[in-house]
Amino acid sequence: MSLFHAVAFVDHQSAQILQFHSEHVVERKVQQHRKFTRQHHSGVRTEHEFFGEVCDALEGIAEVLIVGGHTSLADFRHYVDKHRPLTAPRIVGYELADHPTENQLIALARRYFVKFDQKAGTRTPT
Repeated sequence: MSLFHAVAFVDHQSAQILQFHSEHVVERKVQQHRKFTRQHHSGVRTEHEFFGEVCDALEGIAEVLIVGGHTSLADFRHYVDKHRPLTAPRIVGYELADHPTENQLIALARRYFVKFDQKAGTRTPT
């Protein structure tokens, strides 16, 4: 069984990554670890560490849809484009959503990947 489609809900504190197939869903969560320091821009450094952990969790997934709020999507996309050029091509799209449930995420991703695969001319295995 190949789980090469995934959807990830990303905000600034956590990420929920769901790899799925027609019958199976595998969930992984990444939480931000807050480090309180007096250093200038330590919040940016902590955010970069968190986004890096999310990118690490996406390793090995061929096609990923990223879902989240406007600000978190923009920040995550900027991080990926600037710091993770090998991850960027595997992210097939970014969609706005406000804290969807797991079932809503899967439904959104299934609809997205059907259209994405039709555009690419490939058969959708989900």
